[in-house]
This record gives sequence, C-alpha cells and structure tokens, in this order.
Amino acid sequence: MQTVKIYTTATCPYCIAAKQLLAKRGVTELIEIRVDQLAGEREKMMALTQRRTVPQIFIGATHVGGCDDLMALDSSGALLPMLNS
Repeated sequence: MQTVKIYTTATCPYCIAAKQLLAKRGVTELIEIRVDQLAGEREKMMALTQRRTVPQIFIGATHVGGCDDLMALDSSGALLPMLNS
C-alpha cells in the first residue's frame, strides 16, 4: 500500500472525513502533519500544493488535493487502485 501523507488541523471536519475515508479503504499508516501545531508546515504545504486549505493529501508522491478531491477519486473507483499501486 502506498504511503499517505495528509496536512491537517485539529478541528477541521474535512480533515476528519478524509482520514475516516482513508481508514475505511484500508490505510493503516498515515503520516499526519498538523499545520496548526508545527511552525512553518503550512508554508511548506502551500509551496508544495499552491493551496492554503486543509486537508491536503498525498498518496505516494502524488498530490490528490483536498477532501472533495479524495471523495471524487473514491467515487470514480480510482482511489483503491492508487492506494494499492
């Protein structure tokens, strides 16, 4: 299974929903980077993604976007193959 990295904050409902979906799809190891706790991480996230909002999700080296993007990948049937590649 691919490594999944997710930039989050503690109270973001979209972050929670994204993590729940990933768990439902079998992701057991998640690298979570809390931009509300770690100084400079939001700036790093913005440099990588050109986006300010959380969550920002990476599967392997691929930036898949935010929660809506992850849900769309799942709905299209592309999420599981991406996770398992």
